Amino acid sequence: MHTSMNQLHHVQRPPTRVPGYAAPASLDEALALKTEHGSRARPIAGGTDLIVELDRGAHGGTELLIDLSRIPGLSAIETTDDAIRLGATTTHHDVVDHELCRSDALALAQACIEIGSPQLRNRATVAGNIVTASPANDTISALSALDARIEIASATGTRTQPIAEFITGFRRTTLADDELVVGITVPRPSGDVRSIFVKSGLRRAQAISVVHVAARVAFSDDGAVADVVVALGSVAPTIITVDGLTDALVGNPLDDDACRRAGELARAAAAPIDDLRATAEYRDSQVAVMVERGLLAIAGGDQAGRWPVRPPLLRTVTAADRPAARRTGAGTVTADTTITVDVNGRQVTAASATGVSLLDWLRDQAHCTGVKEGCAEGECGACTVHLDGTAVMSCLVPAARADGCHVVTVEGLAEDGALAPIQRAFVDHYAVQCGFCTPGFLMSCDALLREIPDPSPAQVRAALAGNLCRCTGYRAIESAVAVAARSGAGPDPGTSVPTAGDPS
Repeated sequence: MHTSMNQLHHVQRPPTRVPGYAAPASLDEALALKTEHGSRARPIAGGTDLIVELDRGAHGGTELLIDLSRIPGLSAIETTDDAIRLGATTTHHDVVDHELCRSDALALAQACIEIGSPQLRNRATVAGNIVTASPANDTISALSALDARIEIASATGTRTQPIAEFITGFRRTTLADDELVVGITVPRPSGDVRSIFVKSGLRRAQAISVVHVAARVAFSDDGAVADVVVALGSVAPTIITVDGLTDALVGNPLDDDACRRAGELARAAAAPIDDLRATAEYRDSQVAVMVERGLLAIAGGDQAGRWPVRPPLLRTVTAADRPAARRTGAGTVTADTTITVDVNGRQVTAASATGVSLLDWLRDQAHCTGVKEGCAEGECGACTVHLDGTAVMSCLVPAARADGCHVVTVEGLAEDGALAPIQRAFVDHYAVQCGFCTPGFLMSCDALLREIPDPSPAQVRAALAGNLCRCTGYRAIESAVAVAARSGAGPDPGTSVPTAGDPS
């Protein structure tokens, strides 16, 4: 009996192997490629959604990946007196690390730090989160509350749209086949304007939202509400804003009764469904409580009260330090094109870099078998490596993206046959069980200690949020990090290492 591909579970479907890869050196070149190939080409920046979808057999007919992540300047965050502009490849950690994003677009920074894990936030982009257009995507509600506009370009011109108009339905946008999102503009507040993002998930990290809420409130000189927007996610096919808040709140103080009324209006606006993560009834109750508590925090000036002290980014380079695109061959990598990668200090030149992840290429071509595949979805962290000084999930990076880059795997931690301090600490404190997840833990710990040589327990836990161990708990691992920190496992004090900014 014939079974169509659409009837198969995603684990039964063969992956979509895209035969071509291009890393354009400019936006104009990227737009020209999109014009030439249309729907047969897909842009990729972080790839944290796209790579998983391709591995599940989606996007059949795709012939070319257009990697935007190495176009100079496209990841920049630019500010004027009126606005903050995020480039198309601005990552979630770029936002978390940017002082004005934290002060003037707090809801967006709070949403960004809730996405995935440190390794994912180092690759995943805000624009990608928007283009995916899922109502569970955290940044969309924050950007909706902050009145963001999306900048879209083709080879023939540019246009802008409010985010609410850009997203037309579940995983649907107005983006044409020859267009790319090139920027996101968020107005900077004038006067007393406060925002907040609140999320409910089934675990502390790597959680898809059960419900999320973003709110922005402007206050007049006398302390009354002058304007208010509340956006809800995971409760309808798209992000929705709550109607009736202007009549209920504007002109009045944001007191307990006002916050409670807003919560009830939000409950009435939501239209949630039952699914694997929660029932509709539970989501209804969560919406009311989360909106009320979020607005109470704004009213008390405590909207940033839960922002962590210097959240670990697991990177030692800033956006400005990232290498520009390296041209390969005629500009397009195919199965027969060789790429060259510095792997643990040795040059590895090999082909077979299209249609596979960096994880597979490192194992099969560079013979670095310490890099493990646990989930192939960026959930477990066993495949963590350092790509140009940044911890990433190698299962979600196209292999060709590493051309001309420096990659460090677990095999590269030891020097001259001697274990690195973090490796020795893992041995001494029994921070290993079956050992399968250990390479990923070591790479995350090493990145943490290079960034923050003396991390607090909270910073250690945050840094390891993207690494899962199925054998045991994490206390021994946390103890090993503390011991390695005391032994000076971070960068040599005399070495200049560019580090991410320290959030205030």
